[in-house]
Amino acid sequence: MNNLYQRVAYLRGMADGMNIGEESKEGKLLLNLLDVLEDFADAISDINDDVKDLDEYVETLDEDLADVEDELFGELDDDDDDDDDEEVIDDIDFVEIECPSCGEVIYLDEDLVDDEENEVICPNCHEKLYLEEDDECCDKPGCCGHNHE
Repeated sequence: MNNLYQRVAYLRGMADGMNIGEESKEGKLLLNLLDVLEDFADAISDINDDVKDLDEYVETLDEDLADVEDELFGELDDDDDDDDDEEVIDDIDFVEIECPSCGEVIYLDEDLVDDEENEVICPNCHEKLYLEEDDECCDKPGCCGHNHE
């Protein structure tokens, strides 16, 4: 940041050394440009100070949040996290449905299919899918519009 102030001061010194004054149009322009550059340097310095303050604040919040998480959930090993994710994925039953409009194969949570109030839209063609399952459903593709896995 000091480098920016030094460069503006150097330019101002050059302008003074060249006897650039406000008597000419060009002189007024150059002096006003130097003033604007100095204002920019001040604004950037203020922003840098604010960012430093925010960094310290966020770091403090992060530490406090880590303490709260440890208090609520206990200390967890990183190795155990991967196993928990796999267990959650294994617990979800998926149903494969083929869109009758575009033929796109869609995988849905079985609970979503069982709930009659849910409306399913094909992500490919944006057509509404009607999820009606026959009582005599079998595992053959096309019997009720989806395959059970």
